[in-house]
Amino acid sequence: MRIAIPVCGGTLCPHFGRAEEFAIIDVIDDKVTDVNYLTPPPHEPGVLPAWMHELGVDVIICSGMGPRAQAFFNQYGIKVIIGAPVLPVEKAISQYLAGALPTGENICEHH
Repeated sequence: MRIAIPVCGGTLCPHFGRAEEFAIIDVIDDKVTDVNYLTPPPHEPGVLPAWMHELGVDVIICSGMGPRAQAFFNQYGIKVIIGAPVLPVEKAISQYLAGALPTGENICEHH
């Protein structure tokens, strides 16, 4: 499984489209096997979903994402987890793998 987390200042970025970089985390048998930080292409509608698809991302963990972006990811079969708290990447991924990541409201202002 490959998980992507938008990152700003070393923590999960509250707004998906404004991420400085993305943590791309490879997981095998619920264990992190590799973590890479990649700079995304320029933010335009549909660009990030296509890029994530090319990277082989299965799951995105984020705080907020607009409905249009969610629809793009759904077209690629990428699961989007919304409402995650702003946490360090390592804590967010460990909580997700333990089934304990709290999620809540989509904090994105794009409706």
